[in-house]
Amino acid sequence: MSVDIGANKQKSEPNVVPLCDILLVLLIIFMVITPVMQKGIDIKLPETQQAEEGGGGDVRGIVLTLESDRTVKINQDAVDLNVLESTLRDLYQTRTDKTIFIRADETLNYQDVLRIIDIAKGAGIEVLGVIPERYKSGI
Repeated sequence: MSVDIGANKQKSEPNVVPLCDILLVLLIIFMVITPVMQKGIDIKLPETQQAEEGGGGDVRGIVLTLESDRTVKINQDAVDLNVLESTLRDLYQTRTDKTIFIRADETLNYQDVLRIIDIAKGAGIEVLGVIPERYKSGI
């Protein structure tokens, strides 16, 4: 004769089906939202090919230099800060390539460099390149 002692006990197992449903829904939501949330700045990397010789046009780049004493130079020619925008506008009026490179002394505040960038953008320059090399005035 055998006695079944465990016949009246209830089994307590968690129901994991709703948890799996919620997990799958969250996974789908994050898979859809993640590509939309990507943010960044569009940059244009320099090309490695050399410019063709005799291609015509003005291929010289213009470098705008901000010295440590806050004087501005366009290709080593000093320009007054008050007339910089009109000078750049006159210079780029006939050019098809509206690109400028900006170089600043390493001791200057970022605010001074941003002011020069704003002036250049206001003059109609479309592409601004910042020269990343360390620059020290007078060297």
